[in-house]
Amino acid sequence: MHLRTVLNAVYRHKGFIYRDERFSSDGTCIEVSVRPRQGSRGLCSRCGQPGPTYDTQKQRTFWMVPIWSIAVCLLYAPRRINCRHCQAVCIERIPWAISQKSSLTSAFAHCLASWARSLSWKEVAHRWQTTWEKVAQSLEWFVDWGLEHRQLADIYAIGVDEIQGSKGHRYKTLVYQIDAGAKRLLWIGQERTKESFGEFFTEFDGYLTQVRVVCSDMWQGYLAVIAEQLPQALNVLDRFHIVKKLNEAIDQTRRDEVKRLREQGKEAYLSKTRWIWLKRLTNLTGGQYIKLNELLTMNLRTVKAHFFKEHFNRFWDYTQAAWAERFLDTWCTDVMRHRSLPHLKKFVGTLRSHKDLIMNYFRAKSSLRQAFSSGIVEGFNNKAKLSLRKSYGFRTVKYQDVALYHALGNLPEPEATHRFG
Repeated sequence: MHLRTVLNAVYRHKGFIYRDERFSSDGTCIEVSVRPRQGSRGLCSRCGQPGPTYDTQKQRTFWMVPIWSIAVCLLYAPRRINCRHCQAVCIERIPWAISQKSSLTSAFAHCLASWARSLSWKEVAHRWQTTWEKVAQSLEWFVDWGLEHRQLADIYAIGVDEIQGSKGHRYKTLVYQIDAGAKRLLWIGQERTKESFGEFFTEFDGYLTQVRVVCSDMWQGYLAVIAEQLPQALNVLDRFHIVKKLNEAIDQTRRDEVKRLREQGKEAYLSKTRWIWLKRLTNLTGGQYIKLNELLTMNLRTVKAHFFKEHFNRFWDYTQAAWAERFLDTWCTDVMRHRSLPHLKKFVGTLRSHKDLIMNYFRAKSSLRQAFSSGIVEGFNNKAKLSLRKSYGFRTVKYQDVALYHALGNLPEPEATHRFG
């Protein structure tokens, strides 16, 4: 079977024919000549309209998927079209190239982009004997096609958070769709500001009318923009961020008590016990469980804070907002009666200032029959950080965004020459 037969079966392009194939002069590559079909007209790269040939450029090389570890390239001399529609002489549209100036075919770019889901970009370039830049171009084409063809209807729940994009405390704002049936990255902002977050609503104007739930942290910039742009949605401050603040209060209480015991010349019982207080009881090891039981018999401030923490965990078991609110008010009042727990009192202040948004967690659970959580968003953020590390050296901020959309965007894919089931 000739290579031309294979190409005609899986990679045929209307108006072009594969003429012959041969080894290159150094024997390292299979070259396949391509020419226009007799009588066919080229398509203008600007408007896509056919036009007569003005002249022919020099022969160019376009890289295909290697066969049996042998490089394959297409050789073609592009025509210039005298386009009456554009009233200019334009180069013809090259259907197998990912762009008019690229030497990558869509088949090879699709292959590189698929492998980049599992390997770093540097490793993909090494395995396929190409360059990092070629892999980056492939993913850029792959992502641009997916963003252009993705469906944005029926968005009911979104989550917003930030990750560090580069050194110097420079953060990106990421917006995710967190519906039960669709979880994906929707948008990337280059800064963590109200103005940057507002750009998301400008770009997605018309697609957010059905949004009913927004998960976010307690940053006032997010809260203000959400209240302004999505007044019909429930802004949920869920258990992930609340539990994080509570754990910080517990740990700071322990640190202060270790310092106080040392200043009094007493044994620092709480030294190196951080995770004993922060872990769930079901996740403690045997040794940690024994150590915790010993500490609970002592009259320590950290022990009191621990009991409050375990009691607070019952808060998330409620299904009705009214009962959850009653429990929260009682718990906050009990904490405020203890003078020796200043960090927990500060946590109570946070709860009271964001009480209405916290209650939205239960309102969403009861009205929409689903518990929405920013835990999904945090999981996406961990994958985002891993994706940035896998790329090994971005040349531009643009490629950072390409890596994130490729890994988390759940984008549709261009048609491939073949797929393995």
